[in-house]
Amino acid sequence: MSAPQSANSDARFIQVEKFNYAYADHQVLFDVDLNLHREDITALIGPSGCGKSTLLRSINRINDLVEIARVVSGSIKIDGVDLYSPEVDVISLRRNVGMVFQKYNPFPRSIFENAVYGLRVAGIKDKWELEEAAERSLRIAALWDEVKDRLHSNATGLSGGQQQRLCIARAVALQPRILLMDEPCAALDPIATARIEDLIAQLRGQFTFVIVTHNMEQAKRIADKTAFFYKGKVVECDDTMEIFGNPKNKLTESYITGRLT
Repeated sequence: MSAPQSANSDARFIQVEKFNYAYADHQVLFDVDLNLHREDITALIGPSGCGKSTLLRSINRINDLVEIARVVSGSIKIDGVDLYSPEVDVISLRRNVGMVFQKYNPFPRSIFENAVYGLRVAGIKDKWELEEAAERSLRIAALWDEVKDRLHSNATGLSGGQQQRLCIARAVALQPRILLMDEPCAALDPIATARIEDLIAQLRGQFTFVIVTHNMEQAKRIADKTAFFYKGKVVECDDTMEIFGNPKNKLTESYITGRLT
């Protein structure tokens, strides 16, 4: 079965239910319940090692590549389809759920080849289709005007912020519905970080974003919803302004005020 497609808008586009996850015998997620809304930007915050990146990587099953990783119990669903069902085509799933990592990682190839990499893997060879997709994705990533005259130059010659935007272009070239971002600005300077945040804000409504961040000011600036993780559990999830302005849980309050690390 391919990854689900649906135009039906509801508040449980991505639904995590009693999700437990482990690496070998070490359990890292415990009964995680989380509903992520269609076209929202959701930030996952919490101390290092609290499980937020593990959950993120479970949404497109990239953790399948880790031999000792396993689902203990529970489910993650998109439009009601269990992503860990045997019928789900993982390749199709990953086309619909793009991923941008903490460390920008363009391939040592041209800017153009980076932008169309996923399309080539998908078997697309038509020159016009690849050129159109490259321009579209680079425009989405707010990079086209900066690189249109050097598309065949090596991508590693770009600045760090440009390389990260190229990675975003590579992720959106396959026109996913969901973009997962694991600390996308952690390796960038403040100016490049602001460019990425502006880009995310401009793309609001075009994708459903799930973003792991240690930067609470960033979460406040860009996220519609924020979920606070602690020791593998979701402590609280609410509108971002509620989380930071009126947290319901004492643990959340302690974390956002810097008393809990």
